[in-house]
Amino acid sequence: MKRIGILTSGGDAPGMNAAVRAVTLKALHEGLEVYGINYGYAGLVAGDIFPLSKDDVLDMIQRGGTFLYSARYPEFAQEPAQLAGIKQLKKFGIDALVVIGGDGSYHGGLRLTEHGYNAVGLPGTIDNDIPYTDFTIGFDTAVSTALDAIDKIRDTAVSHERTFIVEVMGRNAGDIALWAGVAGGAEEIIIPEKKFDMAAVAEHINSDRQAGRKHSVVVLAEGVMHAPEFAEELSKYGDFHVRSTVLGHVQRGGAPTARDRVLASKMGAYAVELLMQGKGGLAVGIENNQITYHAMEDLFDSKHKADMSLYDLNRDLSH
Repeated sequence: MKRIGILTSGGDAPGMNAAVRAVTLKALHEGLEVYGINYGYAGLVAGDIFPLSKDDVLDMIQRGGTFLYSARYPEFAQEPAQLAGIKQLKKFGIDALVVIGGDGSYHGGLRLTEHGYNAVGLPGTIDNDIPYTDFTIGFDTAVSTALDAIDKIRDTAVSHERTFIVEVMGRNAGDIALWAGVAGGAEEIIIPEKKFDMAAVAEHINSDRQAGRKHSVVVLAEGVMHAPEFAEELSKYGDFHVRSTVLGHVQRGGAPTARDRVLASKMGAYAVELLMQGKGGLAVGIENNQITYHAMEDLFDSKHKADMSLYDLNRDLSH
C-alpha cells in the first residue's frame, strides 16, 4: 500500500478536520501518500480528488466542519456508482480509504472493501448513535454547545418565571439531550428511548411552582417531537408561561472541544495502522476508554444504546 484516500460523508461534525489531520500526518509519517476527496462519495465518483500535504492539515485541528466538504449521495448504495468510484480510485492510484461519517458512510465503505479496496470508518456524527463506540467524533462539542444555550436560556426562564422547552438534535438518539440535560440541571429530559406522560410532566412542573420554584427547563430530543408542538400540548395542562427554543444546526458547528480533538486524533492514527495491516471493512470506536474496532457489517445488525443511568440520575436529582 502506497497511497491512502480520505473522505467525509453525511452530516458535518466538529472534529472531522482533526481526524483528517491525524490520518494525513500519521500516513505521511509512515511514508505513505495521502489524497483528499471532496464532497464524500459524490466527489469520489466525480473524481474530485487531490493530494494532501502536511501544510494542508497542520492548522485544521481547531476548525469545525470539514474542509473536505460533505454531501449525501444515496446513489452510492448501487453497484454502478460503486464501480465508478473504484474507477477513480484506480485512476489516482489510491490503494485504501478512510471514511469519516455515520451509518450511511459505513455502508459505502463496506461495499468498497467487498470490491477489493480496503476501507476503515471513523464515527463522525454529533448524534452519538453508532454502535460499538461509547462516543462519536463531534458529540462532546455538540453537547457543550447545547449546554451553553441551556445555561443562557435558564437565565431568562428565571427572570420571567417561565417554562422553556429546549429542542436539541440527535435524530432518533437521545444522547445529546441526556448529557446536556443532566449537565444543565434540566427539570425534565424527554428522549425517544423512554416513553413519557405529558400529564406527569405538567404535574412535576406544577408541583415545583407550588413549592416556590417558578421556572423550569425541559430538554427535548428532536426524535420525540418538535418543541413548539410539545409546548402547545403542555399548555393544555396549565398556564406554565411556556416558551420553546429549537437549537438546530448551531450544534453541528464550532471549534471542537479538547476531548473531540484527542478522540479524532487517536481514531485517525489507528485507522492508518489498520490499513497498513491490510485490514478493511472495519469501524473504529472507543469502548471503556480504549480504541477498538469492529466489522462494519456487525454495526448494521446492532443498535446504539443510550446511557439510561443518566436518565435515572436526572429523575432522582430533579424530582
